[in-house]
Order: sequence, then structure tokens, then C-alpha cells
Amino acid sequence: MTRVKRGVSASKRRKNLLADAKGYRWKRNTHYAAAKQAVIKAGSYAFRDRRVKKRTMRALWITRLNIALRELGEKYSAFIKTLSDKKIEVDRKVLSQMAMENPEVFKKFVESVK
Repeated sequence: MTRVKRGVSASKRRKNLLADAKGYRWKRNTHYAAAKQAVIKAGSYAFRDRRVKKRTMRALWITRLNIALRELGEKYSAFIKTLSDKKIEVDRKVLSQMAMENPEVFKKFVESVK
């Protein structure tokens, strides 16, 4: 059987991991063991926060919508209930964008829903 030298693949693996840890502070960007832990932890945070980001954006849309509706004398919860009763399917993102960018159009839309 021929001899297998593993130096190239091992050093490549370590080099790639240290490249992932670039920008980290102290020994977490230069020491392999610390960098490996830091990269794994960062990956788990990134995975979690991609989902949290969706939640926070929805909360922002709802807050913006509520503010715009209060200016027109409506409540957010009553407005959403009216939309669902009339089977109008417009999501909160589109409604909040409409309220922020085109207040006149949003006002007409709210009046038509009433």
C-alpha cells in the first residue's frame, strides 16, 4: 500500500477555518481551537437570527401600520379584522410600505375598506 501524506488537506482545512474567523478579536482569529469554537457559535447565532429578523420586521410593519391608521382614526386590530371579514388579502408589509410611501393612496384604501 502506498503512503498517504495528510499535511496538505489538514492545513487547508485549518486555513479555511481561520479565514472564516477573520475579523474576530484576540486569539479567536489566530488559534485554531478557539477559532473553531467561535465559528461554530457564530454560525448558530446566524441561523437563529435569520428567523428572528423575520419576526422583528413583521413587528415593525405592524407598528408603522398602527401609527398610520391612528392618524386616520382607525385601530390596527379593527382594520385587520375588517380586511379578513371582507376577504381582502393584502399583507402587512405591503400595507406599511403604502402607508409610508403613498399616504394619499393608503388613505383611499382605508376609506374603501370601511
